[in-house]
Amino acid sequence: MDILTRGQRSSVMSRIKGRDTGPEMLVRRAAHALGLRFRLHAAKLPGRPDLVFASRKIALFVHGCFWHRHENCRLAYSPKSNKEFWARKFSRNVERDGEVTAALRSAGWRTAVIWECETRQQDLADRIGRLIIGTPQ
Repeated sequence: MDILTRGQRSSVMSRIKGRDTGPEMLVRRAAHALGLRFRLHAAKLPGRPDLVFASRKIALFVHGCFWHRHENCRLAYSPKSNKEFWARKFSRNVERDGEVTAALRSAGWRTAVIWECETRQQDLADRIGRLIIGTPQ
């Protein structure tokens, strides 16, 4: 049972950001430190990728493990209340991610995902370098 009222829960959930999140900011700083230049949240591309490297035709998403269901990740837990709602919500998020990836690939873009838990690792800049440049930094 939820300890918050319906209104309180709604207020809490409404404050969850979809852009400029902590993990996204870490990725942006690391990419910029590597000398990479990018656009943010390109509205003209399907799914509004978090970072767009137009010259390389790469769309990079920074996914939250909880919301996008990172497999075998401790951050991708499932709430114990309102299980059916959350199952539908998570299922649709994953389905939408697949649709967006397919649309971008059919338009000639490469896609990459950096998970929230990966932003906590020391080799974040190396990972970004491998994804975007293709070589370790």
